[in-house]
Amino acid sequence: MLRQQDVGHRIVVRRIVGIREGRPLFSDALGELVELSETHLTLATAHGPLRVPVTQVHRAKRVPPTRRPTAAAVVALERAADEAWPAPTRGRIGDWLLRSADGWTGRANSALPIGDPDRPLAAAVDEVERWYAEQGQPAMINTPLPLAAPVGTELDARGWTARPPTLVQTAPLPLPAPSSVDTPPAAGRVELADGQAGAAGGQAGRWEKAVVELATAPSEGWLAVVAGRKGGLPDAARHVLTAVDQVRFAHGYVDGTLVAVGRGTVTGQGRWLGLSLIEVSPEARRQGLARQVIHELAAWGVSAGATRAFLQVEQHNTAAVALYQRLGFVTHHTYLTRVAPH
Repeated sequence: MLRQQDVGHRIVVRRIVGIREGRPLFSDALGELVELSETHLTLATAHGPLRVPVTQVHRAKRVPPTRRPTAAAVVALERAADEAWPAPTRGRIGDWLLRSADGWTGRANSALPIGDPDRPLAAAVDEVERWYAEQGQPAMINTPLPLAAPVGTELDARGWTARPPTLVQTAPLPLPAPSSVDTPPAAGRVELADGQAGAAGGQAGRWEKAVVELATAPSEGWLAVVAGRKGGLPDAARHVLTAVDQVRFAHGYVDGTLVAVGRGTVTGQGRWLGLSLIEVSPEARRQGLARQVIHELAAWGVSAGATRAFLQVEQHNTAAVALYQRLGFVTHHTYLTRVAPH
């Protein structure tokens, strides 16, 4: 049976879809496992997301990826991602990276154990713990899998906990042009932010007037959206967001109101477009605005010379995973954020 370690990998599921003459009818589904719970599992398939109750699962197993990334490819992408999200306070243990940003986001406040730490593994983890104690922060380590599996084994022995898996996904550039993939609600009704329903009427046409602008610096409105999502915006956060040579901030407006944001960077010797902080206001969701923001950032990335895009998404965010899958993103590898015991 499947385990949490299988999230982010290709699986095949044989499910029971009916009964005929007293015998079960089966159907097979192939896709990326994006969610696994006690009651159901969700796959990102070529035809969109598929949610399967556990009671309907006859068999399920992981299948080999179409192409497994090499260790060197994982290291290169992780380094490009680090360049795209630069912590202001940094250190090294051999090749390992140490990062601190006043606690703002796990990515900017965790060690990245790739390469040779130039000492025994246990001693390297000891040094990580000491360094973060000096910063006055809990020690955290991001472990790309399966590359950092030996580090994970050491952390298991020390009682470190693990946050839910994060999928590192990639796609070739250019991305598909915006289309009707993000379908608005049925004509005549539209879901409002408070869950009430209202008449669609002019609302549907309103979203068609969305304009996405790219800027080299974030506006105060853009920063306010991100602060609301991330629970504040310390000075270190502004460094993380802006201290990249090639960066663009997407602002999506409707009738002059900021309703969508996003951020794009080009790193990894100009090869990788990094997408992050794609956010749409609740009242403007399911209107294609996220896809429009991504498309504009991707077009800029192509013009800057990038040939591939990457993003990081929590595995349980099935709506985002499904959108990215329709844009051609597949999981390159996963990582776990490990946290030291108090």
